[in-house]
Amino acid sequence: MADIDPDEHTVDELESEVQSVDDPGALDDLLTDEEEGKNRETAKEAIQARIDELQEETEDGDAAGDTDHEEEYADAGERGDDESEETADAGSDEEDAESGDEEEEAGGEGEDGDDDEEEDGLDRPTADKRHVRALEDGVYRDMYVYCETQGGDLLDVSKEMLGKARELMDGYAEDYGPPDDGGPSDEERVVAVLVGDEMEALAEEAVAYGADVAVYHEDDRLERFRHKPYTEIVADVARGGSPPGEPAGDDQPDWRDYDKPRYFLFPATNNGRDLSAQVQGELDSGLASDCSGLFIENELITNPVKTGEPGEKVEFERVLHMKRPDFSGFEYSTILCLDNPDREFHPQGCSVIPGSFEAMDPDFDREGLVVEHDLELADDWFRVEVPEWDTLDAGIDLTGNEVVVAVGRGIGDDPTRGLELALDLVDAFDDADLGLSRGVVTASYDVDGHVEQYVTEERQIGETGQVIEPDLYVAAGISGAIQHKVGMDESETIVSINTNPEADIRDFSDYFVEGDLFDVLPRLTEAVEAGELDAVTAEDDD
Repeated sequence: MADIDPDEHTVDELESEVQSVDDPGALDDLLTDEEEGKNRETAKEAIQARIDELQEETEDGDAAGDTDHEEEYADAGERGDDESEETADAGSDEEDAESGDEEEEAGGEGEDGDDDEEEDGLDRPTADKRHVRALEDGVYRDMYVYCETQGGDLLDVSKEMLGKARELMDGYAEDYGPPDDGGPSDEERVVAVLVGDEMEALAEEAVAYGADVAVYHEDDRLERFRHKPYTEIVADVARGGSPPGEPAGDDQPDWRDYDKPRYFLFPATNNGRDLSAQVQGELDSGLASDCSGLFIENELITNPVKTGEPGEKVEFERVLHMKRPDFSGFEYSTILCLDNPDREFHPQGCSVIPGSFEAMDPDFDREGLVVEHDLELADDWFRVEVPEWDTLDAGIDLTGNEVVVAVGRGIGDDPTRGLELALDLVDAFDDADLGLSRGVVTASYDVDGHVEQYVTEERQIGETGQVIEPDLYVAAGISGAIQHKVGMDESETIVSINTNPEADIRDFSDYFVEGDLFDVLPRLTEAVEAGELDAVTAEDDD
């Protein structure tokens, strides 16, 4: 009988184990055990392939014994189908294959012919030569939030992520209770991470916006975002100072005793997108980009890549479900970052679209732990010197306005006049601004100079523009494509104006005015200025 019990191994493990068996008789016994046990087709194929391989080596005896040949075995499980049409996996494609075969030293006379064996720290054969950097049976805890700053202030998206993280971890405490590894705290925490110059005061502000712990690293060389040092610092904070690929040691900060964060949120800004990809790569995990919805719950998975066995169901606990609009803009996908049977992917990470969540009201009396991070920054990380730079205008942010008046291709008959009418309505409100549909941005309308400054991509609302939630959204001459809806359908009240009574925007408007924007906008402006908007809206709605 074979020394290997196939019932105690997954298919992947069995594929590796059989490579160390050189006795065809033992392999025949192993094949019989598999057929009488779980009878897995993939496992039987792997055993039979090893039997055939040994038979070929015997037949090719002239080559046997002269040179040791090491073959690479592809992991068939990594090519498994997605779990469902609407659920993607941010972790399974993160396996790192080595770039080439190990280099063999020539064993001539007078030369040392010993081979240096490369170890990956696993207690199984590694004939497939997969380079596994992730921890096995690691300890993961807390939700980390990278808080981006600019000009000495927290960005709004940083406050929004802290508020959402606070909400998620408060619910987490109710659903899951104390840490699953019996850690010292009763609840898992929100940990803010800040990098830059003069960060201590902003770390304290992060506590006021929902963080339990705020870890900051400040250095005057970090005043501006730099890829290398920012990545190294944030990854080091996440690892708690432990070297890559090693379990948490005694040098962990006294406020934590685990290997990596359970979750990590980044802002989907220009710098945040860069940093999130690099940090998650350093931490050997996956990333869901540009997300606008988050929740945590258990998930039952049947994908054999994740369960290790075809037909087997495994319940993954504490899974961060990360929702993002599809590239098509017609539906949302939910991204999951799940472990493989022999590989752990943590932190479960994503970048968050600004404006997706509401910031909590700051409580500056709220207690929290503020920690200064210590890491020696290599001079080589700053080898690119930027002697001078220009500061661009802050840009246009529509997310803070109570009212947004947006125009679409309906202004096409007279673009200048259409923009003038929309701006008149904007001026009638105390806190309002102008938005555009993508159709206006890409149409290259010939407009007069006094309104030309308003036709800019910065004002675009939608999937590839700003995502806003004003108290009042007025959409004039906008058809309501799903890409535009993504950017404004969370508005408190939506008033749309369109000559087409079948326009898609009617389906998600609170008030729909069938008419020409060139006629309706002036009436709305008059009504707002006279304080009679409700009456006019009711009249047009009839």
